[in-house]
Amino acid sequence: MEWLVLALALVTAVPAAAYFFQDRLIFFPQPLAGAPRMPARAEPLEVVAADGTRLAGWLRRGASNPAPAVLYFGGNAEEVSWTFADPRWPRDWTVVAVNYRGYGASGGEPSERALSADALAIFDAVARREDVDAKRIVAFGRSLGTGVATYLAARRPVAGVVLASPYDSLVEMGRAHYPWLPVGLLLRHRFDSIAHAGSLSMPLLAIVAERDAIIPEARSRALYDAWAGTRSWVVVPGTDHNTLSAPDAFWTAIAAFLDGLR
Repeated sequence: MEWLVLALALVTAVPAAAYFFQDRLIFFPQPLAGAPRMPARAEPLEVVAADGTRLAGWLRRGASNPAPAVLYFGGNAEEVSWTFADPRWPRDWTVVAVNYRGYGASGGEPSERALSADALAIFDAVARREDVDAKRIVAFGRSLGTGVATYLAARRPVAGVVLASPYDSLVEMGRAHYPWLPVGLLLRHRFDSIAHAGSLSMPLLAIVAERDAIIPEARSRALYDAWAGTRSWVVVPGTDHNTLSAPDAFWTAIAAFLDGLR
């Protein structure tokens, strides 16, 4: 009888812990690591969310005026200045990167609902700028951020979408990594991108690592195959989930995609 009581305790305790601590398993807020080294024409950008939360990031102006713009949404453990400062962003495009709530100098606490609403606020703030071509704004998400970018594409008129290490939904991701947990019942932050994919007609660039142990290729493919618009699939050789953007091939694919949107 004692072993049965212990077994029942474990069966109930593990899902309960997964439910109550899931925020810590999904979001890993990163602070600013000193003063980030910013590229030329970069400037601080603050966006005030619908609930008054202040979100901090940066904008690097494109070469033209008005310029097309890329809105970058990072991974779950990324402070976005790391990617924003990369010198390989196409110079003709304005680049915008705003940290999620609780990341960098942004206030608040992250959640799916908050990050999704904040993406709309960021788009609206950028689209109002006189130096941005509001008809040529591209949503760019990486890893967790692909769910944010896809949500944005479903609710605002973006010209294209770039998804690096995309997934169909966090529910399916959870089932892939924790098949013994009732993920569909436990997960509050679902980032159900595949629910939007069939209605999205804008062009998609999906970039994946050759050896991604975090996001299985099947999960990326499921979203890619469901996308209604034109699609491009790029595999970056010799990379994993964390090194995907290191080779020039990653940036060459992005530049070619953006050039095709002109």
